[in-house]
Amino acid sequence: MELISWIFGLLLSWYVWLPIVLFLGYLTWKNYQRIDAVKAIESTLLILEIPKANDKSEMAAEQLFASLHGILRDKEELKLNGGIQEHLSFEIASVNGQIRFYVWVPKALQSFVEGQIYAQYPTVQIHEADEDYVSHEREHSVIYTSEITLTDSEFLPIKSFQSFEVDPLAGITGTLAKLESESTGSTPSSGEELWVQVLVRPIPDTWHKDSDNWVKSVKSGGSGAMTMLTGGEGFSMKWILGLLEALWKPPEQGAGGAPAPKEISERNKTRISEAEKKATKLGYQVKIRLAYLGEDTTIAKQRMQAIVGTFKQYNSTNLNGFRVSGASFKKEDLGQYRARLFIDKGFVLNIEEVASVFHLPHTNVETPNIVWASSKTAEPPAKLPIITGNAAIDENISAFGLTNFRGINHQFGMLNFDRSRHMYVIGQTGAGKTGTLSLLALSDIFHNHGYAIIDPHGDFAVDNMRFIPASRMKDVVYFNPADTAFPLGFNPLEVTDPSMKSNISSEVIGVMKRMFGESWGPRLEYILRYTILALLDRPETTMLDITRMLTDKKFRKETLSYCTDTVVMQFWTVEFASWNDKFVAEAVAPVLNKVGAFTANPVIRNIIGQPKSTINIREIMDDGKILIVNLSKGLIGEDNASILGSFLVTKIQLAAMSRSDIPDIKDRRPFYLYVDEFQNFATDSFATILSEARKYALNLTVANQYISQMNETVRDAVFGNVGTMICFRVSADDAPILSKQFEPQFEANDLLQMHNRNFVINMVINGEKTPAFSARTLQLPPPQVDNTAHIIEHSRQLYSLPRAEVEKSISDVIQMPENLQKKPPQSSAQAKQWPVDPQNKPAVPAQPNKPRIIIENPSLSSQAEQGSSVTQSQQPQPPRQPQQQNTAANPPVALNPDGTPVKKKRTRSRKKKNPPATQSDQTTQNSASSEVGNTELQRQQSTPTNEIPQAPRQHQQDSTAAPTTPHGASPHRREQPHAPAQASPHKPSPDPTKLRVDHTKVVPSTPPVDKKPLQPPQPPVVTPQAPTPQQKPQDDGILRLR
Repeated sequence: MELISWIFGLLLSWYVWLPIVLFLGYLTWKNYQRIDAVKAIESTLLILEIPKANDKSEMAAEQLFASLHGILRDKEELKLNGGIQEHLSFEIASVNGQIRFYVWVPKALQSFVEGQIYAQYPTVQIHEADEDYVSHEREHSVIYTSEITLTDSEFLPIKSFQSFEVDPLAGITGTLAKLESESTGSTPSSGEELWVQVLVRPIPDTWHKDSDNWVKSVKSGGSGAMTMLTGGEGFSMKWILGLLEALWKPPEQGAGGAPAPKEISERNKTRISEAEKKATKLGYQVKIRLAYLGEDTTIAKQRMQAIVGTFKQYNSTNLNGFRVSGASFKKEDLGQYRARLFIDKGFVLNIEEVASVFHLPHTNVETPNIVWASSKTAEPPAKLPIITGNAAIDENISAFGLTNFRGINHQFGMLNFDRSRHMYVIGQTGAGKTGTLSLLALSDIFHNHGYAIIDPHGDFAVDNMRFIPASRMKDVVYFNPADTAFPLGFNPLEVTDPSMKSNISSEVIGVMKRMFGESWGPRLEYILRYTILALLDRPETTMLDITRMLTDKKFRKETLSYCTDTVVMQFWTVEFASWNDKFVAEAVAPVLNKVGAFTANPVIRNIIGQPKSTINIREIMDDGKILIVNLSKGLIGEDNASILGSFLVTKIQLAAMSRSDIPDIKDRRPFYLYVDEFQNFATDSFATILSEARKYALNLTVANQYISQMNETVRDAVFGNVGTMICFRVSADDAPILSKQFEPQFEANDLLQMHNRNFVINMVINGEKTPAFSARTLQLPPPQVDNTAHIIEHSRQLYSLPRAEVEKSISDVIQMPENLQKKPPQSSAQAKQWPVDPQNKPAVPAQPNKPRIIIENPSLSSQAEQGSSVTQSQQPQPPRQPQQQNTAANPPVALNPDGTPVKKKRTRSRKKKNPPATQSDQTTQNSASSEVGNTELQRQQSTPTNEIPQAPRQHQQDSTAAPTTPHGASPHRREQPHAPAQASPHKPSPDPTKLRVDHTKVVPSTPPVDKKPLQPPQPPVVTPQAPTPQQKPQDDGILRLR
């Protein structure tokens, strides 16, 4: 008792506890100094993304930690560094239902750490996090934190991956994945987060000596308490009790006074063996922290218990394992996690044990919600044009990309020389295609290059104008069809070079063929070709004249007076003129339908209806100007946008080809054409542009979303002639096809999961093809000054006209076809319905130049009066013997439109109800009957007979035919019903089978004599026939009846 009292008295003495207090104060000061030093270290958080096909196992992670051990500083370096040994933090976090892998690293060690990770995981993608996930502002009502410590001495190993049949990481990630799918009560689990932090700090090999001391202590029968000084628990009660035990327990002696040897148990033998094996590898001081963020305390405990349970899979019987320590619901404890502080010594694990706890997932880990790498990266070529900041070098480079291979980020672009080989960009919507085009166009702006943009959406066109400086504002031509108040003039049929007529015709037909491919036919194309070729010889012709050429005979005749092509004249004057009315109507209807599909729209009509284009494409190209075409489908319609864009692409192609008049290719100024969603404008001739445009200094950059949007001809031209190909994320159908362009660096699967703005590129550098590599698009900078409003106004003043002025000029040029204009009445009944001015238009027109039919055979007069349709191709019937006719014996035969007689019932009722008609009454009746259904024929009779009427002949009849009278009175007597009829009773009747129509009279031809029995008169039979190549009807002015 006295000894105990003396010890306590000694401890209470000031000269004993004062040094202890001072020593503890010094340790505290040093601790805070370390904390401040660690917080002052500049650091960064890196995101690690590995492809799902990663085949690197835990052994690669062990090699990684062995190489990272190189950040260990020796004593001399520690003195220079303030005694601070840097540490790293490897983390796994489930945030917003996504599991990601991170590594926190001091900025000074970033390059070294990245290099070691790439060495072991060549396909990993490393990039800096835009925001640290631990510093977000989301609020959670419950925060639960804890730490993981060892269950036994740190010199004993835990269970490593060598002892697992499956990847132990799958257990940890599986628990994190459940946060998204599980929920309890009314609290949703979507807001839950669970973080795992593994901090590691390399230690020198002196820990091996401490391990040896622990082994010696166990072999000597002790508990190894003295070695706890270097253990993870520091000055614990277990160490104090062990010290007192050593002081009071006398040592056991053997013979001769030496310590008696202790027999080692099998358990200790195993522990000693495993401890010695652990000490053969490099070691780290380790600290493991866990953090849960949620809304419910009960759920928090369940989640923490689950994640701690996954760490207990590393526990081994008789050896070591993990247990939870320091669990707390205090939000302040989350600060240590966020700061990544590692002040104390933690516990020691060797590189094999650390690799077992943290490594990147591989193919055996099938946990959902892991964010895998989108695709692997590839090394860029050594001669890649890199932006250096030197204006003399950079002015020849159009920058658009940033390399991303193993964290090496260099801005790069294409040489202007290589852009002449054209560029093709493909990718799904929103992947980054338009952004790439915008970056290239931005380079053209500041390098004073001329370029054109054809944009079917409008965003690319409008955004590009925001970057145009005031110095280039006068170079801009802004073409916006939706600006209906000031339409710009663009005439696809404008001829600036007569030698290009055939090219213009072919290109216009190609555009329309692409637009109406499903309903396109050879006859339609045949007629349209000759129509356009004839119009191209006419001054100031437009697309609106196509309709007039086919419907207005007067305009057609006038147009042919300008035609100088013999073949074209032959078509119109011989072949087309020989077609009957029905065939003409059937042939031209599809043409009118296709052309009218876009000319009927007043927005488009005001643009293409101007005979003189207000923009000169050739001048824009030669002077290096800027043409911006906004073809927004939402404003003008998809069809109108497509056909206008196609015509513009065609016009640019023809303008480029006209540069052949510049002998030296070097004197042809480069011009860059950007076409977004180019499949909307690509005709079959687009292959010609890709193959020949380079000769004329026209450089194309085209983009679309998927391959099937292109037809086979255009697709083959793209893959065969494009020099540089950029591929963003594509569909599963396109990936196998496109992967052939990027082999062997990339496979089809690599093209499916790329993030936005990431792409692979097969590039031409100095005219040579280079291996494919991966990159990321540059961020488009904000515009300095937005001159959009001034550009639009300036372009209006120079290239547009007011709408009223344009519409008036179009209205003045276009007149109604003559055959559709109002004509004087042809009968007294019509005169009552259609009164005319007797001073200007007589009620009874006398037109001797119009064809008249004089029928002297009363048996056929009624048939002609009923409007029987005949065709030019009919052959005469065998002649019949003339016979005397009278009204009573041969009443008029009425015919239906199809040529069949009207039912007799109607005729008998008329005979019963009506008294015998006088000559005047019969004339009036026949005139009214002639009027019904004959309006179209009356209009056609006002035109010369050598022009083709528009209506089919079976629906026509000659309103000037003689009325049915007993003596064949003159047809001009119809308008004078009370005048006496001029009968010709003694004039012989002509054969009814053939009548000749002339402008002045009808002369019956003499038929051959055919001695057959007399047959009763038959009604005329209508047999319309379309012309054939072997026999085409001739319009000789003869109406043949049979």
